[in-house]
Amino acid sequence: MAEGVKLLGALPSPFVYRVIWALKLKAIPYEFIEEDVTNKSPLLLKYNPVHKQIPVLLHGDKPVCESMIIVEYIDETWPQNPLLPNDPYERALARFWVKFAEDKGTSVRRMFLATGEELEKTRKEILEMLQNVEEHGLGKKKFFGGDSVGIADIAFGSVVYWLEVIEEVVGEGVIFEAQKFPRLHAWIKNFKQAPIIKENLPDRDWMMTFFKGRREAILAASA
Repeated sequence: MAEGVKLLGALPSPFVYRVIWALKLKAIPYEFIEEDVTNKSPLLLKYNPVHKQIPVLLHGDKPVCESMIIVEYIDETWPQNPLLPNDPYERALARFWVKFAEDKGTSVRRMFLATGEELEKTRKEILEMLQNVEEHGLGKKKFFGGDSVGIADIAFGSVVYWLEVIEEVVGEGVIFEAQKFPRLHAWIKNFKQAPIIKENLPDRDWMMTFFKGRREAILAASA
């Protein structure tokens, strides 16, 4: 069933990495097709005509769009190494935290593009998001779902790993402090050390260079 799997994406998009992690955790071979988001290909426009955005997963000639919808599709199509729990209640909890990451994680992207009052507003939103996860999301578990990487970890991994870089690029003080968020810090350490994740993380120094240049270009263009 893995025959004909392709991933349309651009790096270092956190949304694309969500799909990469899911595919790698399932040991599904795939072809990566690099997209230029400033000059969208006919292939991307054909298979995601509604939003015209990455990532897009092609399974044969069937396109699936939106990163966490793609991750769920992967989990349902290839049952090995499940990303969602079997228990209905635990599955509902996992989906709750995925939705939370989807709703609140956008503040990281807005912080990347923000200055002045908007920057301070997004910082407060991120602190509130992290505090909620610290107090209510993890408990004493190694990962959101227990002892192995699951769907909620994939969703939040793409928020927190990128936050660690973005907050340094923006340069307005540390948000993700170890003393304030000990559970989250232990969790992200475990997440980054999980073998499949560790082998498929973008290089931090390269990300710093990429996002610093990108932010400077965007702010200069909007000045």
